[in-house]
Amino acid sequence: MGEVSGGVAGGSAGAFRGGVGSDGAGPVNGAVAGRVALVTGAARGQGRAHAVALAREGADLVLCDLAADIATVPYPLGTEADLAETVALVEATGRRCISMVADVRDTAAMDAVVASGIEAFGAIDICVANAGIVAFSHFQDITDEMWDDMIAVDLTGTFKTMRAVVPHMIERRHGRIIATSSMAGRMGNPNLSHYVAAKWGIIGMVKTLAMELASRGVTVNAVCPAAVDTPMLQNPAMYSLFCPDLEAPTREDVIPRYQAMNRIGQAWLAPEEVSRAVLFLAADAASGMTGQVVEVSLGTAAGQH
Repeated sequence: MGEVSGGVAGGSAGAFRGGVGSDGAGPVNGAVAGRVALVTGAARGQGRAHAVALAREGADLVLCDLAADIATVPYPLGTEADLAETVALVEATGRRCISMVADVRDTAAMDAVVASGIEAFGAIDICVANAGIVAFSHFQDITDEMWDDMIAVDLTGTFKTMRAVVPHMIERRHGRIIATSSMAGRMGNPNLSHYVAAKWGIIGMVKTLAMELASRGVTVNAVCPAAVDTPMLQNPAMYSLFCPDLEAPTREDVIPRYQAMNRIGQAWLAPEEVSRAVLFLAADAASGMTGQVVEVSLGTAAGQH
């Protein structure tokens, strides 16, 4: 997975990795066959699941991830090795893939990611603005650094990702933009004020951009998952948040706590369950849907709105 010649210049965009995969063999009748999809936060978790799901349905992929930790986030983030593994999984489907280490908080980096995708594949048809972090604290104990990092990654990073692809999609009069919000963007959650604010903001931004682009062939929607079985959820810091009465809670300890949070009584979603919603919104079948929020909520949404 060496560097591709004529890689990305400028800013903190980082090295242009992965290279083009196979000769483009793969599904010719898939839901997104022949399309090109950008996925942020693709090193692992939901981002990886979305990338693989899109590839299996015929899309070529442009992937990026920060691939580094953030000081205010209480668990390790994805790595360059994780991102390389996602590339390998995509290429194993027979689709082509490029990847970059890039920070969604960095305008130059996201512009470079989009430019590189267009240079490699000729277009970007689908944008999945998925990159995100979570951290927690009592409202009065949230520091400026904690607030700034959360808003910068989850809300501003989503904005900068979407802004980078919008001119290209307007020019082509075609595009599908899907942003990852959260069921936390539909309600309050104790100890998660900054996360809730960011995820709620994504929904407002999605609805507004959908109105602006509705007549230009571009749809803009959001997905709101409940708890998802990814490293963002499965870590000691998160276990302690939901089991404060236990000294060193484990995955098994938190299962009943998570089961009690939704009506289906399932502790968490597999990331692939969210990917099915993303895939639907990315496909032609959802061409009449824009400005909408698809809740994959384990039944939580049944008692809301």
